[in-house]
Amino acid sequence: MKLALCQMMVGMDPEENLKKALKMVETAAGEGCDMAVLPEMFNCPYSNRYFRSYAQPEDGPAARAMAEAAEKHGIYLVGGSIPELSEGKVYNTSFSFDRQGRRIGKHRKVHLFDIHITGGIRFMESETLTAGDSLTVFDTEFGKVGVGICYDIRFAEWSRLMALAGARLIVLPAAFNMTTGPAHWDLSIRARALDNQVFFAAASPARDENGVYQAYGNSCVADPWGRFVAHTDEKEGIVYADLDLTQTEKVREELPILKHRRTDLYELKLR
Repeated sequence: MKLALCQMMVGMDPEENLKKALKMVETAAGEGCDMAVLPEMFNCPYSNRYFRSYAQPEDGPAARAMAEAAEKHGIYLVGGSIPELSEGKVYNTSFSFDRQGRRIGKHRKVHLFDIHITGGIRFMESETLTAGDSLTVFDTEFGKVGVGICYDIRFAEWSRLMALAGARLIVLPAAFNMTTGPAHWDLSIRARALDNQVFFAAASPARDENGVYQAYGNSCVADPWGRFVAHTDEKEGIVYADLDLTQTEKVREELPILKHRRTDLYELKLR
């Protein structure tokens, strides 16, 4: 499987953002990718000020354009995420499409990014966004693929559930910032790949020093042994990785972490 992570610069114009995303997907398809991945909030500045005004329904222009691109190029497309408007609520939602342009996944960010770091960043997604409540894993001819969004990575149980549901690859559209990124980005991605013995791919926006939000960038892919097999810097571009998803079984046989879990003990209460 050839994977392409599209690390794009996100601007203020949603139509221009969509055009850029589709152009990067086209370029990736031209390089023979089987699956392209867009970053978190690829059509919208990453700020509570904009989520509602940029929000679209699940059948809006962004989702339709992504479906058409997946069908046109004959690839799987994990459409990063966009603000989705549904029944008056706004969700941070990732839509995934198969080679025929059919929607095969819809993941609403489950864990909302509410943090206040002294001397660093304050961001309260819950002031605008509503949390999702379901796991997202879909089938491909290469194996099952799970999808999370950004802050979901910090909750080890969530990635473990995707792995137990059969995911060989977990894809994470994400937008870590310049406080959390340098400290935790590489560490978190390698850890989730290692402790679940899966491939883990994270797609970030490129860093815009003059933008509303400075993303860390550094889109990358880690393998089931916890090693990076592809990694970029903060600049705009496409990261490619050739993955053999059957490696998950090989690693799990050699180092059978999942088989050695003591689920009979994990729910013990303190006395």
